[in-house]
Formats: sequence, structure tokens, C-alpha cells
Amino acid sequence: MTFERDSSGYEVLKIRDYRNYIAAKTLSNFGVTMMATIVGWQIYAYTHDVLSLGLIGLAEFVPAFIVSLAGGYVADNFDRKKIMLTCFFLLGISAIMLLLLSTKLEFLIKTYGVVFIYCVVGFTGLIRGFLSPSSSAFGSQLIPKELLAKATTWSTMSWHIANIGGPAVGGIVYALTQQASICYVLVIILLFTGLYFTKTIPSRHINLDKENGEKRENFSSAIQSGLKFVFKNQIIFGALSLDMLAVLFGGAVAMLPAFAKDILNTGPEGLGLMRAAPAIGAVLMAWILTHFPIKQNAGKVLLFAVAAFGVCTIFFAVSTNFWFSLLMLAGTGFFDNISMVVRGTTLQLYTPNEMRGRVTAVNSLFVGSSNELGGFESGVAARFMGLVPSVIFGGIMTLIVVSATWFTAPELRDLNEMK
Repeated sequence: MTFERDSSGYEVLKIRDYRNYIAAKTLSNFGVTMMATIVGWQIYAYTHDVLSLGLIGLAEFVPAFIVSLAGGYVADNFDRKKIMLTCFFLLGISAIMLLLLSTKLEFLIKTYGVVFIYCVVGFTGLIRGFLSPSSSAFGSQLIPKELLAKATTWSTMSWHIANIGGPAVGGIVYALTQQASICYVLVIILLFTGLYFTKTIPSRHINLDKENGEKRENFSSAIQSGLKFVFKNQIIFGALSLDMLAVLFGGAVAMLPAFAKDILNTGPEGLGLMRAAPAIGAVLMAWILTHFPIKQNAGKVLLFAVAAFGVCTIFFAVSTNFWFSLLMLAGTGFFDNISMVVRGTTLQLYTPNEMRGRVTAVNSLFVGSSNELGGFESGVAARFMGLVPSVIFGGIMTLIVVSATWFTAPELRDLNEMK
């Protein structure tokens, strides 16, 4: 594991369009994570059922999974900026729908249960299926190739800053006011401010038809070529699979409302801190990587980091002390950020621009599987195994996945430089 101090980590922020892109991404993610925190607390308050928390992840994953490949094709063939603007607008509409369900339409929940909240969550998953590939591919067009690794570090840092602020602010505001509606108003403001920053960036749309006049690939051929590119590249496929399986089994985020209320005896403000803790650890690691980027043995660093993520998950599961639990959650984010940076950098470096939308869409399928589908897996496991044993099991499975990857993906294990 070799780190070397690099003083050029801030060069990417000198590019005005990329600064505005990061601002838009941070604000929108801030709003989305705040929304997710309040939705989780509301649903658990209505149902008192850990499986209902897992169903939140499933409700978001299924629509995103269905449209992700189509979202990648759209990102590679249409104006990525316009797609982002449309998605931000629709996310704002989703927040307005949740606001109405918490105020004037609350009788629907009291009469029919939380199914309407799940419907809104599913709508946000549908939007994410188009936003993720367009946003990632658009960001990579704003900077020169030699700054991609540094840009990936800043991008993950901004994502985690949002994951600190969103849950923390959402939990504190909800605890102080006991009104989800106020939180949703803040979410709406954040999403539309993110839309504004995106509008300030000039479009980077290019005609992706070949210069010799040959027509671009049709939808079916384009999707197949994107999938083949990912599955034939052991480094990309190995990194995606490692992240998917590790977080699928080892992620405990979906169960945090239950841990907060039933194990650690804290309220929504405590839940907000718990949701923010992994992001705090991740931002710390992102700062370290900004000044001391990984220069050598990137593959081995990645595998050891994912293993450490699993260990922190196990210690979190057995903890009954709120502050130690926060420390272990911060540890999961600290080590997970290495995975995000290595995976994000390899995707950008090894993928040509005309395929970035489709490859990012495949990445979204893997990430969606690990996060949202992982939330469903956590809910089912907690229902049948018990809350604490299910998270311990997940951490152990993460360690098994790392061991299997070490032996089955030698090109990823021996990945050296990322530049």
C-alpha cells in the first residue's frame, strides 16, 4: 500500500463548469439523502416492522433496475445536461408528492397504509435509472483525462458530504419540529437549487454518429456492446462485483432506524447522526486521498479496504454503545470510500466517452443491487434471523466475498497504478 503526497489535488476545482457540476451534485444528493432519512423514519413509525424498511430499498431498486440500461443508452445518444435537468425537476416533484402525503393527503396513509410512500420511492428509483448514467458521463466531459482520478475523489467526497448533511439536518429538523413537511420543503429547495447550478453549465452534447456516415448502433446492439465491454474487462467487472456483493451483504444502512430505536434507544436526531457517520468517515478518507492518492498496489488496497468494511460492520452489529456504533459506522464509510474511488477511476479511465453512459448504467445496476436490493436483503434477514445476527452474518459474508475475489480476479488484485 503506497501513498505519495500530491499537491495538485485542487486543480480540478479551478475549472468553473466542474465546480458548478459538483455544487449541483452535492445539493441534489443532500436533498435526496434527507428525503431518504425522513421516509425511513416515517415508515418505521407507521409500521414498526424491520421488513418494511427493507421494502423501501426494493421499491427503489426494481424501477431503477428495469430502466438502467435504457438510461445508459439515452445518456450516450442524447444531451446529458437536458437529461439531468429533467431528472432534477422530477425529483423535486417527488418531494412535493411526499410533502402532500405528510399534510393534506395524510389520510391516504392512515387509510391504506404506506403503499403511497412506496410508490413515490419507486418513482425516484425510475428517475435515478436515467440520472445516474447521464450525470456521471456528463461530469467526465468537463475535465481533461489526466484529472479524472482527482475528479473522482472530489465527486465521491461531495457525495459523502451530502450524506453527512442530508441525514443529519433531516433528523435534527424532524426531531425539533416533529413535522416531516418542513423537511420536505427543504428537500424541494435543495433539488431546485441543484437544477439551477446545472443550467449554468454549457451543454457538452456531441454527435455520436461515426464520421464516415455509418449510423449509430440501435438500442439492442448498443446495450449488448456495453454489457460485453464490462463483462470482458476483468478489472472493471471485478471491481463492480466486489462492491455489489460486499455491500449487498454487509450494508447495515437500511436497518439503522431499527438499531436507533430498539438497540441504541435514540430518536430521529440520533438516526440522523447514524446515517451521517459513514459519510463522515468517507469524507475523511477522501481528504486523505486528495493529498495522498493511491499510486501503487491499487487492487490490493481495494481488497483490504473492503475487508475492513466488513470488520467494521460486524463490530457495529454487536455494539450497544451509541458512540462506539457511530465510530464503526464511520469506519464503514472510511474504507468504502477507497472502493468508490478505485471503482470510479477505473470506470472513467478504461471506458471511451461514447460508451460511458452504458457502462455507467451497468455500474448503476451493480450499485443499485448492493444498496437498494441490499436493503431488502437486510430486511428479510433481520425478520428471520433477528436484527443483530443478520448484520453479523452480512459482515462475515463480506469477508468471504473479498477472499473469493482475491483468488478469482487476479487482474484486479494485481492492479497497480491509477493514472
